[in-house]
Amino acid sequence: MNTQEALAKLDISSDNLTATQRKQFDDDGYFVVENVFSPAEVKEMRDEFERLRGIEGEYGGHEVHIEPGAPRLSNLFNKSAAFDRCLNCTPTLAAAHYLLGEIRVYSLNARNPLKGQGQQLLHSDVPRVSPTDWRVVNSMVMLDDMTLDNGPTRVVPGSHKWVPINVPDVNMAEVKYIEVTPEDKKIMPTDPYAPHPEEIKLTGKAGSVAVINGHIWHGGTRNETGAPRRVLHLAIGRRNLPQQFNERANLTDDLYHRASPSQKFLLDIDGATPRVKGYPPMPKSARLWTAAETVEVKKNH
Repeated sequence: MNTQEALAKLDISSDNLTATQRKQFDDDGYFVVENVFSPAEVKEMRDEFERLRGIEGEYGGHEVHIEPGAPRLSNLFNKSAAFDRCLNCTPTLAAAHYLLGEIRVYSLNARNPLKGQGQQLLHSDVPRVSPTDWRVVNSMVMLDDMTLDNGPTRVVPGSHKWVPINVPDVNMAEVKYIEVTPEDKKIMPTDPYAPHPEEIKLTGKAGSVAVINGHIWHGGTRNETGAPRRVLHLAIGRRNLPQQFNERANLTDDLYHRASPSQKFLLDIDGATPRVKGYPPMPKSARLWTAAETVEVKKNH
């Protein structure tokens, strides 16, 4: 099976992108689609977000990183069937196939900035070693309305074509450093936490999906109102590059047996041996994301 065959079984292809979406994705590095998921689907995923947060508490997101001020979850496909529908998220998968060719799931995480929290520095999700070395398409599946004042994601249109900045080390893969030219230095922000003069804030109703080129300069903003802004980050990567979260190495018996052949292909778990029965165990350490770096955090138990 290849990507085109797997997506065809899900009634998805790069042709699902409209001409307007394709142009905005090419030129600006993002687009937003409304009503991708129904209110009932959103409610089920939102309820599961809260259930899993109740289980994991302050260590939510430990498989990838923990972010102070913004409760997170990771490894979501292994934890609940409610998120399987993200493997049929047409805007994200169509854009990823269009940009990257052969693809697989990079990760599925969740994030909810708390009141007065959530400001991130402008960053790119992944590095790039050449102008066409596209690696990841990320997306925000909105489980709540994302408004201008509850911590929306900001993006700098067109910056996916610029030098990647502040890439978290967990995403650097084989790249040891990012080459920065004198011309790059002229456009790189001196304070990546500050508003960028060209940034815009992505907004949308619950059920909408914002799709971004993973190289675009972007970041969360401060949640001024404290209204919930639960978002799933569905990231799809180029198939010949490492996943952010290794699905095969952390595969649960439940996910393996319920996944369809196309889902197994997208997760890259076809033919794998499940490693875990029941709820994935909590590890002895977690990764704390502090802006552009990730550090190991030892647990007290």
